[in-house]
Amino acid sequence: QVRLVESGGGSVQPGGSLTLSCVASGNRFYITSMGWYRQAPGKQRELAARAATGSSMYYADSVKGRFTISKDSAKNMVYLQMSSLKPDDTAVYYCNADAVLLETARTTVSWGQGTQVTVSS
Repeated sequence: QVRLVESGGGSVQPGGSLTLSCVASGNRFYITSMGWYRQAPGKQRELAARAATGSSMYYADSVKGRFTISKDSAKNMVYLQMSSLKPDDTAVYYCNADAVLLETARTTVSWGQGTQVTVSS
């Protein structure tokens, strides 16, 4: 099993910036994809950004141009740099990873517990 832990959430003013971090730990594994999802109250969870093994990046239209996803593969970490934040960016942000467990060659999908981002004046 791969465990994911997010950090970096908090409260900011509209137009402000935050950077979220996520670290993966567990048995020997190979991550094939990592991403960030978010869920606001009363809304379904949506994919905000994702980075695959080929470094192909996906961004939801709602965050494109404002959010940047990056990886540090040696540290098994992924980051989400958020700028020009808007009130509707307020949500719980979840780290997600697809990984192969090397000892068993089994695939696994992991989720972090989430970190709250609140954008308000």
